[in-house]
Amino acid sequence: MGTEAERNGEWAEVTPDAARRLLTAGVQAFAERGYHATTTRDIAGRAGMSPAALYIHYKTKEELLYRISSVGHRLALGILERARDGAGGPAERLADAVRHFVRWHAEHHTTARVVQYELGALGEEHYAEIVGLRRETDAAVRDIIEDGVRTGDFDVPDVRGTGLAVVSLCIDVARWFTSDGKRTPDEIGDLYAGLVLRMVGCTGHRPGDHG
Repeated sequence: MGTEAERNGEWAEVTPDAARRLLTAGVQAFAERGYHATTTRDIAGRAGMSPAALYIHYKTKEELLYRISSVGHRLALGILERARDGAGGPAERLADAVRHFVRWHAEHHTTARVVQYELGALGEEHYAEIVGLRRETDAAVRDIIEDGVRTGDFDVPDVRGTGLAVVSLCIDVARWFTSDGKRTPDEIGDLYAGLVLRMVGCTGHRPGDHG
């Protein structure tokens, strides 16, 4: 977890290589020091570049944070939308959504902490865009829960509130997960999938039955 290879894969869509290196350095710096305490010199130094080189790719420190947040949120949203649109019944799809969403937040916990908890530092326009992605994330989980209520698989009096609780539970993994902890991302994903199925009143499905 958190290896250089994984970080490169995580930012594969970011080009050229210098922009990707700066993004990776920004994630590490923001996670370690917080957005406001991090300087562009800190970021450039971690990337092995000059501060002037940073401005070639990102006009401001805020623009770098926005790029990190945008890519991270879109990756996370894609995980949930693939599960929502996948095969199987609501219980299987909800378990898959939670399992993979949790695993992403554990495997990429450093990035996820920046993506999820540095939102307030974004400018107004960028903030509005990211909030829109977060609403789509909430909606993807809510859609699966609504399907389960419709089919009678779930017993959920408050779909919206439950959906928010599920997303919050998954995201919080990034806050406490460490690579040297007792549980692997897969184990935590399976644990949380089971917890969420019990939250929605579904007891007849074992999340470990499906990958």
